[in-house]
Amino acid sequence: MTTGFSFRRIIVFAALVMISLVSMAQLPAVTLKTIDGKTVRTDSLSNNGKPIIIDFFATWCKPCNRELSAIAEVYEDWQKETGVKLIAISIDQAQNVHKVAPLVSENEWPFETVLLDTNSDLKRALGIQMIPYTLIIDGEGKIVYKHNGYTDGAEEELIEKVRELVK
Repeated sequence: MTTGFSFRRIIVFAALVMISLVSMAQLPAVTLKTIDGKTVRTDSLSNNGKPIIIDFFATWCKPCNRELSAIAEVYEDWQKETGVKLIAISIDQAQNVHKVAPLVSENEWPFETVLLDTNSDLKRALGIQMIPYTLIIDGEGKIVYKHNGYTDGAEEELIEKVRELVK
């Protein structure tokens, strides 16, 4: 009996270690373009030691657009309080990518960086199945929070997670 008990403890410990390693992963190295055509490597994204919110969206995704618009309304306050930066990543395919910049402009989204993942390379590398999908990257570049879907008010949970990182 004792052997089985300690073996179970080892299995549980190993599972917890694996979960913590997965949750503390870095962004994979994928090359994307900005909406104005510049090339960006995702593993080099940084915010001077402050958190980054990465939000995957598509022009056709209504919950995605509601989420980004809700964040846009409070983004300036979030930045002043925490220094957080939001990077929006469109997963629109190449034939629809021309719709991204007009959508960003029309909604007056104030985010510094909007990237295009037209081949879903980053989406696939992160195992994302559904959008909107939101990540928080800590000041050291580690993924510390993941969330998919959006309901009105969910941005409050997002800023609480960011606040925990800057305390």
